[in-house]
Amino acid sequence: MERKKISTTVYITQDQNNLLKLLNQKTKVPIAEYIREGIDLVLEKHKQNLPGQLSLLQDDENRKDLRQREFLDN
Repeated sequence: MERKKISTTVYITQDQNNLLKLLNQKTKVPIAEYIREGIDLVLEKHKQNLPGQLSLLQDDENRKDLRQREFLDN
């Protein structure tokens, strides 16, 4: 189910804008979709800094092993 989207303003560099336009022309995927995907990647990367439940795997080695397994599964 698709979540409701909100409108917001972000400032990107001219190079980022040009590359996103090229990507859009080639793939026909809306630029906004690429921006949302990028935001999701950043949120996933930094999820340990977000409030929520703590993982059962607390030591760095176990987390590293889990990330490697998740990467290989995708």
